[in-house]
Amino acid sequence: MILTSDFALVSSFGLYSAACLIPLYLIYAFWGGKLKDALTQSLIVLIWGLHGLNVLSTLVGMDEFGPRFGFAPALSATAWLIFTCYALERHWFPQSRVRLGVASVGLLTVLLTLYFPGQALKLNASAWLPLHWALGMASYGLFGAAVVHAWILAHSERLMRQAAEAHAGLPLLTLERLTYRFVIAGFILLSSTLLAGFLFGESLFGAEHAWRWDHKSVLSVLAWFTFAWLLLARYRYGFRGQKAVRVIYVGTGLLFLAYAGSHFVREVILHR
Repeated sequence: MILTSDFALVSSFGLYSAACLIPLYLIYAFWGGKLKDALTQSLIVLIWGLHGLNVLSTLVGMDEFGPRFGFAPALSATAWLIFTCYALERHWFPQSRVRLGVASVGLLTVLLTLYFPGQALKLNASAWLPLHWALGMASYGLFGAAVVHAWILAHSERLMRQAAEAHAGLPLLTLERLTYRFVIAGFILLSSTLLAGFLFGESLFGAEHAWRWDHKSVLSVLAWFTFAWLLLARYRYGFRGQKAVRVIYVGTGLLFLAYAGSHFVREVILHR
């Protein structure tokens, strides 16, 4: 089979936290809108904290297997950051109805980390390397949140054209502003990540891992230019609507292929 699992490498904490997160995400996805507000808020905090510890246990090595990373842990960290953005957004916009999409993404990534827990991470002496990773993961999460909101925005616009009731819970202009705020924040962090890799790659990763134009670098730079063009077109020409949403999809897709996609091919298909 092409798809094989390293299930034996999942730590005991990873198993226990996943066993708790799966029902919690399901409860929140399907019944979160019917619970009392105080109970819903407690459920959000519980999911956020438990998923964060699940991610941290893999990246930092809070288990018997040491630090690991790969496409599934990267997606799980991204999903946790998306959930973080959603939890903060819900505080200011309680009428937001992106609960099902966010919970589904979180549940899927938790399941993926059980089957593909990642490879052992080679530690580097540089104290700045965790910051570089944090910037990259944060940009992933913000662009992921932008994609979720862009999809809901496009879906709501289609319903509005069909004279049907939209279910976003937010006015379209508010939803659009939130989408672009996530894009702007993600673009700033992506720019910082690429700049740090270009200027300090040798000190971060060692001489053999200094900046080079491999597939990850090329795809990341293409994603940067895609988002730069989108923001410039919106600022100067008011670019918006379905075409803008497609550009967000393309830019995020390129960024996804730059790391998670390439590691999926290496770890799952090529077994490297």
